[in-house]
Amino acid sequence: MEHIPAQIAQIHERIAASARRAGRRPEEITLVAVSKTHGPDVIRAALAAGITDLGENRVQEAAPKIAALATCHPRPRWHLIGHLQRNKARTAAELFDIVQSVDSLRLAEILDRHAAEIGRRLPILLQVNVSGEVSKEGFALAGGIANRAAYDLLYTDLERIVALPQLEVRGLMTIAPMMDDPEAARPIFRMLRELRDDLAHRLPHTCWDDLSMGMSNDFEGAIAEGATIVRVGRAIFGARP
Repeated sequence: MEHIPAQIAQIHERIAASARRAGRRPEEITLVAVSKTHGPDVIRAALAAGITDLGENRVQEAAPKIAALATCHPRPRWHLIGHLQRNKARTAAELFDIVQSVDSLRLAEILDRHAAEIGRRLPILLQVNVSGEVSKEGFALAGGIANRAAYDLLYTDLERIVALPQLEVRGLMTIAPMMDDPEAARPIFRMLRELRDDLAHRLPHTCWDDLSMGMSNDFEGAIAEGATIVRVGRAIFGARP
């Protein structure tokens, strides 16, 4: 755990440098520390070093951590960034500050219902698979908005999602393929930004501010393409146990 503060400081420096190169302000980018597979003591070290946002992939793994860290001050914001099974949607709506991985109309409708039962408005991001990788979750839009047939289908679903009263759409999320050259992921990030920009024009009464894209190996390229949220795990915590 001794390395965590230095790793976090280095990531913040890289984020700031990437933002400045892109003509952006570092304050525009939120660092989400991906804490999956790491226990509460490791996470506390990250919080002590200034981390404010934590990302978890699985509801059942996150639940005991959220409980163990409930008395931390300031309280961290918890992001669900992994695929959400519908039978865990209610628990996710109770536990997480934002669900980044809403990947179907049906899941959005279930979350909306549970959020109403709980009595909250749930912030979400819509996960879109613009790379076309079959191993990736998300609304299917291989090739981005140039794929007009797929975009027409997606847009029909998004019109219904943004009308759900208990969900607060804040933007989009994607996961780029793992590549030897991180710069090779930039076209993927660019396609998500182009989608966001088009949706902001077509659905102007919805907030499309956030683009969650970029991880440990490629977040600098994601920032260059407009990321407002980067999800970094290995570069902060080291290899997963």
